[in-house]
Amino acid sequence: MNDLLLLGILTIAIGLGWWLGRRSATTKGGLWDFHSTPPSQYYRGLNFLLDGSQDSAIDAFTKALEVNAETFDTHIALGNILRRRGEVERAIKVHQNLLARPSLPVAQLHLSHLELARDYISAGLLDRSERLLKDLVTESGAHKRVAQRHLLEIYEAQRDWDKALEVASELLPKRSLLRARTGDADEVGQSVPALLSHYCCEKAEEMIDRADFQSGRGFLEQALRYDSACVRATMTLGSLEVKAGNPDRAIKVLQSLAQQDSDYVAESVNLLRDAYMAANRRGELLMYLKESFKRAPNNSLVLSIAEELHVCNGSDAAKLFLRDNLESRPSLRGLALLMKLHSQSEVGEDEALELATINKLVAGRSRYRCGHCGFRGQSLHWHCPGCKHWGTIKDLSITREADYV
Repeated sequence: MNDLLLLGILTIAIGLGWWLGRRSATTKGGLWDFHSTPPSQYYRGLNFLLDGSQDSAIDAFTKALEVNAETFDTHIALGNILRRRGEVERAIKVHQNLLARPSLPVAQLHLSHLELARDYISAGLLDRSERLLKDLVTESGAHKRVAQRHLLEIYEAQRDWDKALEVASELLPKRSLLRARTGDADEVGQSVPALLSHYCCEKAEEMIDRADFQSGRGFLEQALRYDSACVRATMTLGSLEVKAGNPDRAIKVLQSLAQQDSDYVAESVNLLRDAYMAANRRGELLMYLKESFKRAPNNSLVLSIAEELHVCNGSDAAKLFLRDNLESRPSLRGLALLMKLHSQSEVGEDEALELATINKLVAGRSRYRCGHCGFRGQSLHWHCPGCKHWGTIKDLSITREADYV
């Protein structure tokens, strides 16, 4: 729905709101005064709207519409339209104008607080929004969980994982012997356990950077208790064990990805290689990769196996494997690797040009995609830069949306 249509609907709503407010103010002895006319600002707003001057129309309608319980929803709608259009300062003024009316019912004042907090988030005024949201958590039962969700949004932006863990823990579903489980089934956004698991992973990475492996391990184990399907926690735990000098434990942890989510096995190859080498078991890696490929074949694993074959068995074995699989699973990255494995005597000027061209094509193509919003990129992000969801990005070749990646 475009802005002009929204403003048209808003005009009707403002007219109706004005009439309701006027009717309430002019009711005497049970009789209504139908002879009053709309204020001049209302007609000015209509003229501006017809002339295509949307900004002037909004200003005129705002002045025309008195704030009261009957017109409250129209003011809220106007502020939200302004925020969606990116005119955050004007949206803030509209919602602040509502809060300046203490005669409004408490429920409407709380909603005004919530919308103003959303305005502040859009404007980047996170500290102001945080104060309003904390007040709502304390005072408003109806908006408490929504306010807590917005607080999580703020703490994620600030990377304040301690506060995020505290608030998310309060959102966990409660169990009672006298009532059914209550939770966030109707809420917008990811499940609370999924959020908590990633917040724990963030804390664990902070601990790992400080070489505090014991604390980091504790956070990752907690992450897996919150969400046993969190592959990030498993991969981070494997990385921790490699750095802590426990390669055998790292191998065991990372191999559990095959049962947890086989789509991420290829992402763990570099970590597994480090672990196998540290444990003097390098030869076992190729066998594990081949077994994983049989269970869940994908182009990324083809490349990993070919690279490992090249190291262990030579280029001929790697090229043979690539040729066999490129026929059934064509891939630009696979073709580039095959041409790279050719010896200098096998590569002429034309082939060198072709390889350079393919490498440019590969570099220009997205490798990963968010399953929630469709964001594409070259790197695996645990927190999607587009929709801000956690753990929703996967290799495009695995999702089958780009078979030639």
